[in-house]
Amino acid sequence: MVLKRLLGSLGVGGPTVDTVLDPGASRPGGTLTGQVHLEGGQTDFDIEDITLELVARVEAEHAEGESEGVVAFERFTVGGGFRLAAGQPHSVPFTVTLPWETPVTELHGQHLGVVLGVRTELAVAGARDKGDLDQLSIAPLPVQEAILEAFGQLGFGFRSADLEYGHIAGTGQRLPFYQEVELTPAPRYAHQVNEIEVTFLANPGGLEVVLEADKRGGLFSGGHDALTRFTVGHHDSRDWTAEVDAWVRQLTERHGGAHVHTGPYAVHDHHDHGGDHRSGPGMGTAVAAGAAGLAVGVAGGLVAAEVVDEVGDFFEGDEEDEG
Repeated sequence: MVLKRLLGSLGVGGPTVDTVLDPGASRPGGTLTGQVHLEGGQTDFDIEDITLELVARVEAEHAEGESEGVVAFERFTVGGGFRLAAGQPHSVPFTVTLPWETPVTELHGQHLGVVLGVRTELAVAGARDKGDLDQLSIAPLPVQEAILEAFGQLGFGFRSADLEYGHIAGTGQRLPFYQEVELTPAPRYAHQVNEIEVTFLANPGGLEVVLEADKRGGLFSGGHDALTRFTVGHHDSRDWTAEVDAWVRQLTERHGGAHVHTGPYAVHDHHDHGGDHRSGPGMGTAVAAGAAGLAVGVAGGLVAAEVVDEVGDFFEGDEEDEG
């Protein structure tokens, strides 16, 4: 999506900005490339700086319930310090490095319902204007994809994905939010858990994998959440299906307290933002994963339509707020 807008703070006759991202999905910790296209207005303008801001739609839990908002999580200055002549075009190419914890928005080319954007901000003649907002697509890192594929091989299915505002204590999390991928249980675990949530916290050296299970209650006990964490390298060569199965067994077979602690990577407190942990509304139930791995299922086309609406509402709503 490319939106060409008049810079509102400069009024009629001001320059326009049109940011075009290079085709294809980027990856966490990888590069994002594209060009910022400017077109001069009715008079010359001094372009002081051009800034790209990464934004995400995030869910937040609070005492009154849940709400959604837009959070900026990175900024890059990609140009500036020149005069844009009246009526003249000018393009600024850019290459920036994405944060390692940038959420994944797609898997096997299917959108997960997580919405990220790149907002372009210009400082012109002492005024700042957020003039362009473009959708950002992020594919998983190879190790993230391998782990999700392993869940699929074990019979887990994709349910939804969202971004939660807050911090997972005891981890190296750097962004103000984290991503949860919610999975329906494989048949062999269906009597033990309602769902499993997977969070990836990537960094230059590898990946923290946080697993949380919504465990079913027994005859004499209520349900509760169990939590554990593992670390893997970006280039680890493992039998991921066997590895993930061992993780799930360790998670589901523990008894007692609300959280599971595993060795030096124990997570002592899941959330810093307070309140009980509840997964936000997602894309709805999807079909179970097939033999090829974790499939992003689409039930009767309804899920796909919801995703398109969510993406459109995000960008259109932002434009209305700023116009």
